[in-house]
Amino acid sequence: MPEDPIAHGELAALTRRFEEVAEKHDREFGIVKSDLTAVRLQIGNLDQKVEALDKKIDRNQAQIIELLTQLVGQRTDAG
Repeated sequence: MPEDPIAHGELAALTRRFEEVAEKHDREFGIVKSDLTAVRLQIGNLDQKVEALDKKIDRNQAQIIELLTQLVGQRTDAG
């Protein structure tokens, strides 16, 4: 049975379209993957900043408690 040139042409066209779409998806996946990597880095930076802020708040609270402890028992109407 002879080969059908029309069928071969259609198959070649479908193959090209499939490969073009696959390449496009690969590029888009690479972009999304890159964006996710950037987001992960930003989240890591935010985690570090939050941790530093927590430590600063803890220090400030400790200083406030120390100052309030020193004031306990002092007369405010001294004079």
